[in-house]
Amino acid sequence: MWLFLLFVTIPIIEIALFIQVGGWLGLWPTLGIVILTAIMGTWLVRAQGLQAMSNIKSNLNDLRDPTESLAHGAMILASGLLLLTPGFFTDAVGFALLVPPIRLALFHAIRSRVKVQSFVNAGPPPRQSSDGDVIDGDFVDLDDGPTHAPKGPPSGWTRH
Repeated sequence: MWLFLLFVTIPIIEIALFIQVGGWLGLWPTLGIVILTAIMGTWLVRAQGLQAMSNIKSNLNDLRDPTESLAHGAMILASGLLLLTPGFFTDAVGFALLVPPIRLALFHAIRSRVKVQSFVNAGPPPRQSSDGDVIDGDFVDLDDGPTHAPKGPPSGWTRH
């Protein structure tokens, strides 16, 4: 029901804001503002998105909990979607999500409602260091080759 309410309320707010701002500024300045916010938002989302990806990678490499970095990345992605949607209300929410203290406050509000039991790295196990005892060799699978008759008594190393 909340989603339905959002899908009805947000377009009504956007239409009302377009009418108000268009009445104050006129058609072309209003459209210019919408296009300018989309361009600025794309640039900011790209810059902050790259930083968020770097933080996620760093957390995973250091085996630290990446929850906060992932949440920031998701909020930046949502910000990008809102900024590309034409409208003043969605742009305001999108730009608000690009402000790190606002994202942090939103993350803490969400985290206080979610209980995390543990964090498990599902990546490959860390490599074991080799002590240098490596045996290199070649082999021949006797079952795939032609059958040879033994030339003497079995040696104990072959199957007869």
